[in-house]
Amino acid sequence: METNTSTTTTETAKPPVAKLRIGLLNASIWQHTTDKGAFYSVNFERRYKDSEGKWKSTYSYDAGDLLVLAKLADQAHTKIVELQTGEVE
Repeated sequence: METNTSTTTTETAKPPVAKLRIGLLNASIWQHTTDKGAFYSVNFERRYKDSEGKWKSTYSYDAGDLLVLAKLADQAHTKIVELQTGEVE
């Protein structure tokens, strides 16, 4: 008998407030609310296919990813400023 050990997302889990992508690199922007107001954090990931053709994620970047990662970080910064000032399109 096979047991299902996958985790499920609860309804209380909030999705990122924005997602950005350049090629295989992604940025997820998260909003956190405290008694001092909202603040934002960013997670970066790189997608790739393994030897079996399945999509995987990594949080490690090689030299070829760094310029794209910097551009993605710049876009994430711009998006956070827009979110903070209410200038979201």
